[in-house]
Amino acid sequence: MSLNLDNFLLVDSNWEFSQEFVEFVKKLTPDTPSQLIIAGDNTKQMLKMMFKDQIKDYSYCDFDNEISVSELATYLHEHHQVKGVLIYALDYHLADEKQRFIFNSLHAERYTIEQLPNGYDYHKVAEPFNNNHLTCNSSLAATKEDTFSEFIVLKTDTTD
Repeated sequence: MSLNLDNFLLVDSNWEFSQEFVEFVKKLTPDTPSQLIIAGDNTKQMLKMMFKDQIKDYSYCDFDNEISVSELATYLHEHHQVKGVLIYALDYHLADEKQRFIFNSLHAERYTIEQLPNGYDYHKVAEPFNNNHLTCNSSLAATKEDTFSEFIVLKTDTTD
């Protein structure tokens, strides 16, 4: 399956896999700035990827911690228009129920990535999407300004 990876979030759950994947994607279009966004807990390595123009942006996220994922969702909602999420297939399939809930909450468009001898294959995740505070392209990932302005609208639209 071919996939336009512009403004996709790569979940960095396996550093070696992520590094090989972004290098492969960059080799496909070496003269074009990368539009991949990556999130994980290895900020030093993600920063190196950004300086090599292998990714567009990065953010710290502990995908085992719901608060950290919620903060990531808010950041992405404010600064990027994420079109989908990429997750290493092995990590997705080995994830426990809590971890899979988090993965399935990130975005409606989720794909697992499988490494092949001559490239990568993408598989759309068939499990249901959970639209909640962990979703990176939802108004539920509201910022303080969003929440306050929504409160003002709700408060002024009601009569006492």
